[in-house]
Amino acid sequence: MSDETYLEIAKARRNWKTEHLELYLSSGGAEGHIVDVSDIGGHKLNTTLLLRYVGRKSGKTIITPLNYGDIGGEVVVVASKGGADHHPAWYLNVKESKKLDFQIATQAYRATWREPRGEERARVWDFMVSVFPPYKNYQASTAREIPLVMMTPIEPIDIFKPVS
Repeated sequence: MSDETYLEIAKARRNWKTEHLELYLSSGGAEGHIVDVSDIGGHKLNTTLLLRYVGRKSGKTIITPLNYGDIGGEVVVVASKGGADHHPAWYLNVKESKKLDFQIATQAYRATWREPRGEERARVWDFMVSVFPPYKNYQASTAREIPLVMMTPIEPIDIFKPVS
């Protein structure tokens, strides 16, 4: 997929992403955790989390909804950007930080993170493709290796509030 194709998909789903984030935040996580993404090749019962981090350039707090999987107590997100040729901004921001926060449904955590490598990465990638099948096509459409971010919760925190 080219960056142009990614932009077309992003434009078509922009309202969905904004509405999803607003629903997740306004309900305190009671709604928005499980969404139907079968219209784009995913599952009817797809799990999503909210990732909170600080913008590396703006210094502002940002919250991004993402698909996730759980492997042995680590929460995994995929920096796919729909198979675009460049990494998503959230991933570049996370790379600048040692800790970040995530919320799954009505529970939020401060977390450390890491990127799996080698054989572990291959296993985690295969698992995440089973969580969200379009990842396979996204990887096939770009020369970049799509990053995986594995987060380990270190302490519970208050659920997220909308960012002003």
